[in-house]
Amino acid sequence: MNPSTSQSLERGLRILTEFAENGPVLGIADLAREVGLNRSTTHRYVATLAGLGFLQQDPDTRKYSLGPRVADLGFAAISSMEITGVAASYLQDLSDETGYAASMAVLDGADIVYVERRRSRRQTGVHVDLNLHVGSRLPAYCTAMGKVLLAYREPAALRPLLDRMDLVRRGPKTITVREQLAGALAAVRRGGLAVNDEELAPGLRSIAAPLRDRSGQVVAAINIAVHLTTWTASVESVIARLSGPLLRTAADISHQLGYRADSNM
Repeated sequence: MNPSTSQSLERGLRILTEFAENGPVLGIADLAREVGLNRSTTHRYVATLAGLGFLQQDPDTRKYSLGPRVADLGFAAISSMEITGVAASYLQDLSDETGYAASMAVLDGADIVYVERRRSRRQTGVHVDLNLHVGSRLPAYCTAMGKVLLAYREPAALRPLLDRMDLVRRGPKTITVREQLAGALAAVRRGGLAVNDEELAPGLRSIAAPLRDRSGQVVAAINIAVHLTTWTASVESVIARLSGPLLRTAADISHQLGYRADSNM
């Protein structure tokens, strides 16, 4: 086996693949036979996948089928592929115009996942690499894009999501009280703009706006991120200077995705 790969991850993915290849409902014996593992080992992997929401068990038959988390990932992948194809050039233009990195993310459970990230082709005095890239995952509660994506979730889906979050302090101004986070999300819904002021990491600020599809649903968020090593202006100055280009870009991408504000009012 390649030492740089994970055998456990490979086995888990093989189990998930069996449902696509051999039927929507499978038992432990079926899975053990197909993946070449003993029943106890297979049961351990299946139990882990079920606990994470990738599999679900029928209480009567005791057999398993794919869980809602698989569907969420599939829809997110399809959506993000369409959106990134539309948004990439707009994000590059936004980054070039402002001189700061521009990114796009979708929501996956309590996290955001970066699906596009562009850096400015302009020469700036200091380049700050935050080690973020396509595929990076961050907690939604302490990021501007995460706040946008949480703010526009249906209330019935948002409440249990917030209840499960562990609001750990990540930066000097991280919101760690659920009531305060709920208030911040309400402000995002009213204003259409989210701000992260050193909530994820010291010195990092960002603003984010929603992207809507043809039905008016918020399907992704975009942001501009700045660091105090490159710009020591106040949060109000950051918003005043960058919110216009950000909101214009969000509106342009949403329009390309089929969103029409007049028809969705």
